[in-house]
Amino acid sequence: MVRIYKTIDGAIHQIQEPEEGCWIALTNPTATEIFEFSEKFDIEVDDLRSPLDEEERSRIEVEDNYTLILVDVPMIEERNDKDWYGTIPLGIALTDNHIITICLEDTPVLTAFMDGRVREFYTYKKTRFILQILYRNATLFLNYLRNIDKRSELLEQKLREDQKNKELLELQELEKSLVYFTTSLKGNELVLEKLFRIDKIKKYPEDEDLLEDVIIENKQAIEMASIYSGILSGSMDAFASIISNNLNQSMKFLATVTIVLSIPTMVASFYGMNVSASGMPFADSPFGFLIVIGFSILLSVIVSIIFWKKDLF
Repeated sequence: MVRIYKTIDGAIHQIQEPEEGCWIALTNPTATEIFEFSEKFDIEVDDLRSPLDEEERSRIEVEDNYTLILVDVPMIEERNDKDWYGTIPLGIALTDNHIITICLEDTPVLTAFMDGRVREFYTYKKTRFILQILYRNATLFLNYLRNIDKRSELLEQKLREDQKNKELLELQELEKSLVYFTTSLKGNELVLEKLFRIDKIKKYPEDEDLLEDVIIENKQAIEMASIYSGILSGSMDAFASIISNNLNQSMKFLATVTIVLSIPTMVASFYGMNVSASGMPFADSPFGFLIVIGFSILLSVIVSIIFWKKDLF
């Protein structure tokens, strides 16, 4: 899908054909659209396709007539009626007169610009536009990280009440999301460090504060992702240890019960042997059966008391 926007009289408007100073947003473009814009703006086809590869790394490519910036942006993926977090690449192609964004799907990072919800946004101020995209991207990472932290706290609360595989698997998914976020944010940090060392990208004094904000937000997101990942990993290990300990306690209890119940069985088996009854204790007594049963119960009680004192029950 191709959408073209331009700032006219201080407001964002969607236009039909590319003009000087406009922004072209390509969302999951077709092969025909890629070839069309490749020829029109003299951009390599492979560079336009790069952001459509989910495994593409963050980087900057400087060519003779354009500069390609690739960063990772956070996204929400729905699986099994639940929202999970991941990242996808966002490409920003900067030419002399246009700025082109390429992404697999609509992302909140860009929709805010399309809806005119970003202050001091002008499509012809390309350097500021890039910084604003990177700033909103870092802010969105921070918002999603807070959501992940809240979800992990709810899952931990449920696990304290009752350990279930479902909650553990959800925690594992959140831990995986944090790994994706950490890797993507560190890649974006390298892009930021290299971005303004490139001579082809113009620098303006009025954008220095915005650049500083972008760097601060990105570093904060990296630190938060690292902290949350460490906490979540520690929680997973703790709950795994608790589950293992509970299993050991259950096995110990079952083994103790088995020993106690085996005593009457063992006594009864002695009286079931094919030997002369004259040699068996209480064989001639009319109360022999009750005496043997009572003796077995007494032995079981004594063994139970011993196990109880050793905290095996």
